[in-house]
Amino acid sequence: MERDPLITYRRKPVSLDLAALESFAESLRKRVARGREFHCLVTNDIEMASLNQRFRNKPETTDVLSFPSDDPDRIGDIAVSLPRARRQAREFGHSPEDEVRILLLHGVLHLMGHDHETDSGQMQRAEQRWRRKLSLPAGLISRAGARAGECS
Repeated sequence: MERDPLITYRRKPVSLDLAALESFAESLRKRVARGREFHCLVTNDIEMASLNQRFRNKPETTDVLSFPSDDPDRIGDIAVSLPRARRQAREFGHSPEDEVRILLLHGVLHLMGHDHETDSGQMQRAEQRWRRKLSLPAGLISRAGARAGECS
């Protein structure tokens, strides 16, 4: 039985390696989410600002949002802003695919119950550990010193 894709795109980008991103999401599902399902919507800044306003009462766009689920087989949903991911990739000197991977990892860790705003560094340590295992550049929390609160 074939699974539904873990990532859908509001508008399918032609310049990203979509198969590689889907493969990475599968790896996150197996390894980080311990086989539990999640879904990621890759969208634009306008929709991200709308979601951020609706669910967090913050009227600005953001790079990643996480929406936990009560379903024991499903950890929840993630939304990623592709324009924001592209800007951050340029800023930090890596590919847009790597930035989307960083945002996916960050979102999955939130869905697994981590909260870097309240957990005394536990999420940061988990993100660093997974980033090394998955060969990713610097993660969101470790970059937070350079910029204030981009993630949710």
